[in-house]
Amino acid sequence: MAPQIVPVQTSPALPKQTTVVVIGGGIVGLSTALCLAERGVPVVVIEKGRIAGEQSSRNLGWVRKVMRPVPDLPMAQAAERLWAQTPQRVGDDCGFRQAGIAYVSRTPEELAVHESWLTSVRGSGVDSRMLTPGQVAELFPGSTGTWAGGILTPSDGRAEPTMASSAIAKAAMAKGAIIVENCAVRKLETTGGAVSGVVTEQGEIRCSQVVLAGGVWSRRFLGNHGVRLLTLPLVAAVLRTEPMDGPTDCAVGGTDFSFRKRLDGGYTITQRGALFAPLTLDHFLIGLKYLPTLMAQWRNLRVSFGREFFDDLALSRRWKADALSPFEKIRTMDPDVRHSLNEEAMRNLIAAWPVFAKAKIAQEWGGMIDVTPDSMPVIGPVARLPNLTLATGFSGHGFGTAPAAGEIVADLVTGKTPALDPTPYRPDRF
Repeated sequence: MAPQIVPVQTSPALPKQTTVVVIGGGIVGLSTALCLAERGVPVVVIEKGRIAGEQSSRNLGWVRKVMRPVPDLPMAQAAERLWAQTPQRVGDDCGFRQAGIAYVSRTPEELAVHESWLTSVRGSGVDSRMLTPGQVAELFPGSTGTWAGGILTPSDGRAEPTMASSAIAKAAMAKGAIIVENCAVRKLETTGGAVSGVVTEQGEIRCSQVVLAGGVWSRRFLGNHGVRLLTLPLVAAVLRTEPMDGPTDCAVGGTDFSFRKRLDGGYTITQRGALFAPLTLDHFLIGLKYLPTLMAQWRNLRVSFGREFFDDLALSRRWKADALSPFEKIRTMDPDVRHSLNEEAMRNLIAAWPVFAKAKIAQEWGGMIDVTPDSMPVIGPVARLPNLTLATGFSGHGFGTAPAAGEIVADLVTGKTPALDPTPYRPDRF
């Protein structure tokens, strides 16, 4: 069962024209729309299903800087500042709390990875600090695990995925944005080689700029236009508990578990060290591009070949504007829950903090993540399709950095020099 998103009343009708069309009503697309609406730029968000129906409501809700790749850190820092301003900006509570994020290490080798990262970001203004075994025991009481130490970032935090996108969407609409749900964008319309609109199942809408924020669907959409995007799907298994007393309000990650307090008093838990990798045709087409990452993370992947391969194969990779698109056949990507991963997560967590043996599981779900070869998003213009800007491939980190990503994209499509350098995310880097 998918998480229950706070409902939003969107527009029933598709306008004939606007300035910017955003394809995809996840948190990145909605954050982009909010930024544009705040600047007075007409914008229409078109979502094939319901806003935030896929990974934007299924993620862990972490808003972190700790252990970010160095090139990605400025966006994470900017996002943290924007998250802190969100209640005033949108007039609603997104559940953002700066209660800290910590990673705990069982071995000196694990601890050395965290120490190396901290050394690499020295002077960047990050408030991360190393923890001794005694400090781990003091900060996170009740653990029966043996810890070599850890790393803590007090200013990191979390927000509520089922609340945040809805609040952002409502604020964007209040400022003039139009959001249309249950409407698939089939193709881009071009004039003189440049994008000049989109064709949807409800008709065409003319525009000056298009932003593609389609998450796991972006590769298939671009492929229909002859543009290759390097993303592959991975599936996370997540659970939430009923309200309970736990060891800390700080989010904590180990090698094979993570937990964070929820606004409703429960905890969101996952097997942090494992993701499900259902093989698809794309794994055979572009998998070699992921070889370095695969070799480093092989133990974290549970690879399978089965129904998912054939379901994916049955979806079209080429279609015309007047034909039914894959996005109408599957409105919401709702992967099966991998109960075995959640069972592992609970076993590992209980072994570390026995208090979680009292947890009552309220819900489980799966979420599909679009992963790039370097686990960094793709943000920027597409050379072959002028007036098209990508904001996709967030590799499971899009929720936390979405507010800053929206600012970058809004700057790009309005011709403003971005306050944050988008170079690390350029589409042609692969």
